Amino acid sequence: MNPIRPFRIGILLSLFTLLFGFGLGIFFGAAEDRMKAGLKRSGEAALESVYDGDKAAMEKVVAKSWVYYKRAHLHANGLGTTSLAIILLLALLPAGLTRCRVWTATASGLGALGYSIYWLLAGMRAPSIGSTHDAKESLDWLAIPSSGLCLLGLIAAVVIVAIALFRKDAAEPE
Repeated sequence: MNPIRPFRIGILLSLFTLLFGFGLGIFFGAAEDRMKAGLKRSGEAALESVYDGDKAAMEKVVAKSWVYYKRAHLHANGLGTTSLAIILLLALLPAGLTRCRVWTATASGLGALGYSIYWLLAGMRAPSIGSTHDAKESLDWLAIPSSGLCLLGLIAAVVIVAIALFRKDAAEPE
């Protein structure tokens, strides 16, 4: 049996996260000006209704939105790589705690993808509502569970690895 097959969902989620991060990087290189212009158009459409005509306030939110796009890219690459490494480590452990390892792998991959998407959505939403803070708050439904899955996945992985490394039946003969 293939030892990584049980971890396929977590692995695929981690790879999708990396694809998302690399894809954003490609879009940055190929269409950065168009992406920034799209954010500006979104802000300008709300200039009177949301910003009360304050162009400087709108430009500040648009600039911060671009920072959120970059944050999405960085989180996707960092969390995608981290979750993939955690999952492969879990797959390499000796038999035991299989369900727990599989759930941990899935949580890690799902959290990585969800949290990366959260930053992109916050950046997309902010110019039209006039606040990066409000954009983030409106996406708490995504940010809190996905960041929680990342953290729980890491904590569970630490516990599972510690159990595998220090349990008596895993000790090498002296």
